[in-house]
Amino acid sequence: MLASRDWEALAGAIVGELVLPGSPRYEAVRKPDIARFHDVRPQAVVRCATPADVAETIRFARRWGLPAVPRSGGHCFAGCSSTSGIVIDVTPMQSVSLAGDVATVGAGVRLGEVYDALARHHHTIPAGCGATVGIAGLTLGGGLGILGRAHGLTCDHLLSAQVVLADGRIVECDQRREEELFWALRGAGGGQFGVVTSLAFRTLPAPATTVFHLTWPHTRAWAVLDAWQAWAPDAPGELAASLLVTAVAEAGQPPVVKVFGAMLGGEADTTALLEELVARTGADPSATVCKQLSHREAKRYLTEAGPAEERPLAHAWSKSEFFARPLPTETVTALVDHLAGERAAGQSRELDFSPWAGAYNRVRADATAFVHRNARFLLKHAVAIEPDTPEAQRQAARQWLARSWAIVHPWGTGGVYPNFPDPDLDDPAGAYFGANRHRLARVKARYDPDSFFRFGNP
Repeated sequence: MLASRDWEALAGAIVGELVLPGSPRYEAVRKPDIARFHDVRPQAVVRCATPADVAETIRFARRWGLPAVPRSGGHCFAGCSSTSGIVIDVTPMQSVSLAGDVATVGAGVRLGEVYDALARHHHTIPAGCGATVGIAGLTLGGGLGILGRAHGLTCDHLLSAQVVLADGRIVECDQRREEELFWALRGAGGGQFGVVTSLAFRTLPAPATTVFHLTWPHTRAWAVLDAWQAWAPDAPGELAASLLVTAVAEAGQPPVVKVFGAMLGGEADTTALLEELVARTGADPSATVCKQLSHREAKRYLTEAGPAEERPLAHAWSKSEFFARPLPTETVTALVDHLAGERAAGQSRELDFSPWAGAYNRVRADATAFVHRNARFLLKHAVAIEPDTPEAQRQAARQWLARSWAIVHPWGTGGVYPNFPDPDLDDPAGAYFGANRHRLARVKARYDPDSFFRFGNP
């Protein structure tokens, strides 16, 4: 059993901060952003300021047989950035610099901070809209966003990474150095092969962007969804149009259907494409927004228009799958009917469709560890309830989620987005990594042979 002098030795060996139970900061720093995992109480949170801090913490954890997990943002849907052992928190690594078109970013930087820093130089990277999401976790699991159909995944723009391995070594990896590790990090790197401490990205000039937000009543949900899946994946790569069907926690409120997103270009071209969608649905939207913004302001706008942030202290679950073919009309109808049926007060539900194709599909499935290169769209099902909800209602919420996923599963690829981890999968390595799983297993054996890092081992 560890004594106070053992923890004192660790504290003295690092530049960063050791936070133990009983510390004034413990309650604040131990909790991830996902409220469902707030009850997990680590033996320590080590806020690492340098790669050497990470290496020292790994050696300490191995010496005492303690599990350890990295955390850069705390948004893991499966709770993999929490542990009863040691949380290796890299959030103090906050640097962002730009040299030419290459941005070097500390692993603790949040996405909004990356955008803000690059916007001052009129640059950006393809990524999502969630400002508080950790850049490291997002990149290592893929990284989708409004630039993705034109320019690819966030991980497709990763040029190099610094990684602390399970044996405490600090290595630099890219296409020439530790190339197998670099291959694995791009799509399968979240907490599997080491702790990433910095990342270098190829940036893009920040484009002018037209955002849009169209809303229909629930009675048109099946028609909008049917039209969207034939339109959005085949649209020009400059267009990223997501579809969201939402049933809010107030059971008496009807669900809402909206198509929202952005186009790299002006309002006239965007309006012409949106008019095509409206014609396919056979019904005008009840509300329409279409306006040109700077790329950074477009990200802020879409944060508000997109999937709801988790309600404070709500407990949420999700399941997802990629699709390479359209859903039949009868399946779309069943999915929408299931979302609206037998609703309970306090339970919110979402169907979140993200268009794929375009540049996402122009990379070979084995070029990086991210294997999902042949899809047309990604569907995430989500449900959230209050934490004090009775067990029967908790089970009902999860049953709704499982049934929603099952309705469409026969039409899916079986592939699951790594950044939407699902602890209920029968074969997680196959779902996340597909045919790349065998090569990933060899990389794992080389860089972490005794599986010190246990998140989603291939």
